[in-house]
Amino acid sequence: MTHPPYTTTDVSSSPVMTQSNQTCSSHNITFKNSLYATTYTIIFIPGLLANSAALWVLCRFISKKNKAVIFMINLAVADLAHVLALPLRIYYYINSTWPFGRFLCLLCFYLKYLNMYASICFLTCISIQRYFFLYQPFKAKDWKRRYDVAISTAVWLFVGVACLPFPIMRSYGLAKNTNTCFADLQVRQIDSKVATVLMTGTAELFGFIGPLIIILFCTWKTKDSLRGFQIPLQNSSERRKALRMVSMCAIVFCVCFAPYHINFFFYMLVKENVITDCFLSTITLYAQPFCLSLASLDCCLDPILYFFMTSEFQDQISRHSSMVIRSRLMSKESASSIKE
Repeated sequence: MTHPPYTTTDVSSSPVMTQSNQTCSSHNITFKNSLYATTYTIIFIPGLLANSAALWVLCRFISKKNKAVIFMINLAVADLAHVLALPLRIYYYINSTWPFGRFLCLLCFYLKYLNMYASICFLTCISIQRYFFLYQPFKAKDWKRRYDVAISTAVWLFVGVACLPFPIMRSYGLAKNTNTCFADLQVRQIDSKVATVLMTGTAELFGFIGPLIIILFCTWKTKDSLRGFQIPLQNSSERRKALRMVSMCAIVFCVCFAPYHINFFFYMLVKENVITDCFLSTITLYAQPFCLSLASLDCCLDPILYFFMTSEFQDQISRHSSMVIRSRLMSKESASSIKE
């Protein structure tokens, strides 16, 4: 039997077939465009302002000795890349038409997944580094910033190549209809169910399960360090800072990326008719737009990592704010003295 084309986000396509050749009711998710447009509109302004400010402060004010600063800068860059593409997504989901051409469509689509998996990788790097430096403080003193730069470069290369299949597979649908984009694009059909399951499983393993285990392990070990004295020359304050950092990484990961990846696994089984139960299929397909929207919230949650989890960041923000307030007060005083 030839399967209808499907998309990884479009839940309004063909009905699901059961083993008894009975057709489930068509899953036409009418709220999908409104949900995406609303979510991206809410995210855009806070995400743009928070990540722009974070990137500016991280690059200008953070001490060179601060841990994980390079990874946080790269995390902010990944979020900004996605945020800057949101206006085009908002336009499409409001007007249901794409007048901006094939290249911009695929680029915006690519940036969505580049942001997701780059964020996952850099959250994992931050957790590992905070945990490692906590347990190996002497090695932390000898750690060079160029090591973080090299790791970040490797992450971008790996994630950039790994995310290429997303726009490549979507270009099939765009070639047939240049007025559609994003969730409404069809993908090139993979005939082999085994290949589809294998590709999905591999993506889930390296893009979700592996990082999840690492982040949870780092969080657990960092929390466990507060109960004992196995860490040399580390005071309780430093350990609590590290715990706040890795805990926030775990929260962002679980809130934004866990629902999408858990649902995506079942979503692919539904699309390949491995899952044929109509009730389970309906739940999976209806949940997909919500999970995809949650995945975009990391653009607003990641800045919490910088503003509230790093004492140096707080100091520089408060210092800069004090300077601005002081300069304004001085200008007012000078202006009033001139009038007098």
